[in-house]
Amino acid sequence: MTAPTPRPGIMDIRPYVGGESAIEGVSRIMKLSSNEGALGPSPKAVAALKAMAGEIHRYPDGGATALRKALAARWGIDAERIVCGAGSDELLGILCRAYAGPGDEVLYSAHGFLMYAIAAKACGATPVTAPETDLHADVDNLLKAVTPKTRIVFLANPNNPTGTYLPAEEVKRLRKGLRDDILLVIDAAYAEFVSKNDYSAGVELVEAGNNTVMCRTFSKIYALGGLRLGWAYCPADIAGVLNRVRNPFNVGSAALEAGLAALEDGPYMELCRSHNDYWLPWMLSEIKGLGLPVTPSVCNFVLIQFPLTEGRNAQAADAFLRAKGIITRAMGGYGLPDWLRITIGSGEENQAVIQALAEFTARWK
Repeated sequence: MTAPTPRPGIMDIRPYVGGESAIEGVSRIMKLSSNEGALGPSPKAVAALKAMAGEIHRYPDGGATALRKALAARWGIDAERIVCGAGSDELLGILCRAYAGPGDEVLYSAHGFLMYAIAAKACGATPVTAPETDLHADVDNLLKAVTPKTRIVFLANPNNPTGTYLPAEEVKRLRKGLRDDILLVIDAAYAEFVSKNDYSAGVELVEAGNNTVMCRTFSKIYALGGLRLGWAYCPADIAGVLNRVRNPFNVGSAALEAGLAALEDGPYMELCRSHNDYWLPWMLSEIKGLGLPVTPSVCNFVLIQFPLTEGRNAQAADAFLRAKGIITRAMGGYGLPDWLRITIGSGEENQAVIQALAEFTARWK
């Protein structure tokens, strides 16, 4: 007997594995593996969810009209060029399906988000990586990796899992160095956390031409990861393409209502940003004080390097933290086997992490 056979390349995909949420035998968990919002969602978003619960038998607004208008007002952009999706992941996948296929290449930096390779392979394209410099995306290396087959360049800025970013002028240099027929996708999922003067999420590049897209999410600072809501700002023609390829009701009513309420609750978002502005530098300083290398993250997580020595390595640190109910994210899948990524959590969680790491490193002496 024969069975249906998937297209070539599908079985080469390594399924994405999200951050774990439980440890067997441990009742109190500190989940710091998925970069979720430390303070949870806006109370107004929660209230909006409760208020619409009796209407979930109705189809959602397929055009996400109210949310797009609110996003346009919030960021000073054109609502007609915004496309919403079930998380920015869906939009990344749609862009690959629309603009790449068998024989094409999709380029990104060596330690870029795992979904780029998955999206490329799912549409039959070949994922290609360019070396990074000090765990930063390198514009020169990206440009050197471009071939006649390159159709899309993904740039996570800031990058997950390194937490590093490229200044606006470097991103502009990347766009200028690419062929006009190459789509540059700026994945700015963590943009709201960045307070650097030389950073831009990429709006100006989208508006400067017809070959750049900026993707954003409600999963991080807005803490709506469980609802799956993201958006893309595109040139008009690309927005038209995405609206042809996406499912007609790709964003559910619950996500639309909660997203709109969260977006309009500016004071709560500022509270979340202030929380991160305080605890991120504190965490970085404390980790350095323990003698552990850490990247200069501008996001809501830190990336920590451990020695390769048995008993001191990332695997040992992960096991030690788990024994205390702290779940972090191992980075072997990103080609960083000696690193752990740890989300900035509540004040109590952050202090618990540092205390546990201090106990772990004290055993080396």
